[in-house]
Amino acid sequence: MEKRNVFDVLKERGYIEQCTHEEEVRELLGNESVTFYIGFDPTADSLHIGHYIQIMVMSIMQQHGHKPIALLGDGTTMIGDPSDRTGMRSIMTFETITENAENFKKVFEKFLDFSDSKALMPRNSEWLLPLNYLEFMREVGVHFSVNRMIAADCYKNRMEQGLTFFEFGYMLMQAYDFYVLNDRYNCKMQFGGNDQWSNIIAGVDLIRKKTGKQAYGMTFSLLTNSEGNKMGKTEKGALWLDRNKTTPYDFYQYWRNIDDADVEKCLALLTFMPMDEVRRLGSLEGAEINKAKEILAFEVTKLIHSEEDAIKAQEAAKALFAGGGDSENIPTTELTKAELGESMTVIDLMVKASLIKSKSEGRRLIQQSGVSVNDQVVEEVNATVSEADFDDGKLMIKKGKKVYHRIKLV
Repeated sequence: MEKRNVFDVLKERGYIEQCTHEEEVRELLGNESVTFYIGFDPTADSLHIGHYIQIMVMSIMQQHGHKPIALLGDGTTMIGDPSDRTGMRSIMTFETITENAENFKKVFEKFLDFSDSKALMPRNSEWLLPLNYLEFMREVGVHFSVNRMIAADCYKNRMEQGLTFFEFGYMLMQAYDFYVLNDRYNCKMQFGGNDQWSNIIAGVDLIRKKTGKQAYGMTFSLLTNSEGNKMGKTEKGALWLDRNKTTPYDFYQYWRNIDDADVEKCLALLTFMPMDEVRRLGSLEGAEINKAKEILAFEVTKLIHSEEDAIKAQEAAKALFAGGGDSENIPTTELTKAELGESMTVIDLMVKASLIKSKSEGRRLIQQSGVSVNDQVVEEVNATVSEADFDDGKLMIKKGKKVYHRIKLV
């Protein structure tokens, strides 16, 4: 059976948002093994779910015979990308940036085959840090029109708040990355999130102006729900890929609890499941759609963490919803008898377990009957628990309809 053009695969699964020279790109991807790149600025110590979309694209591209470059933007991180931001990125030390990049590498290695140079992971500090300012401006800056740059969305959105010259140079740096990768590795395409369109176009133009060669760009949909809001935000912040920042159980629960309308889209974008099966699961209705959500949660947790983590998270969720609650995999906070003392308020206990960000949030939840202890709704804002409330040293708090947390007395 003839292998499908990866462009059609990406389009069918809902990844592609914008593309330069669509017909040429499709033809190129169908006729040769193309080297392409996606840049990742290591601004945090973990990747989040928004990056995962792009990792999936790299993996699908590699499966179809193309060569990914996962560019670690340790050099550009020292400036900061103004795209989709309302303020200037905080300045980080190069040591911190390097540590973050090492964490990114571990995730890429799960999804991409780097053996025999089938994929590459260079760092742009290699060519950005030695740059001479005057030479760079003569070689690269001369090809950029300030009028066109400030018309780009990534800059236009920041003009009112104030845009530093420091950040203004980001587009030149990213365009130069594409130019260098094109020169060194014959990299013909740059991919990125939809907020990167202006920067990608800048790179395509720079390569054409300096070499006369044609390069291409493609952007991907940001992960949004059926109402157009960005997905991947939890009460604790971003949905991280690092288990120390978002536990496999919390990660699983996020996908298990998404809206019915988002199931098919998430299965298509976040798993490798065949599209016939994605469509079948997405069309389920009523109680049946919950089975599709369980499959989604299991598959994504397995890909990001491991099959063992996915099984544990699934068992923990089933134990809770069946009322058993004895699974060892339920999120747990240990509390010493000294910390508990004679008693402790439920609100303080929730703060200790990181279930709420503030005591005022706890008071509001209790007033709305949104907190239960051992299946009993907490009715008083100042309600307390004592050692007598712990059954075999354990106590269960439920926040809202879906968040369970066990307190273990030690």
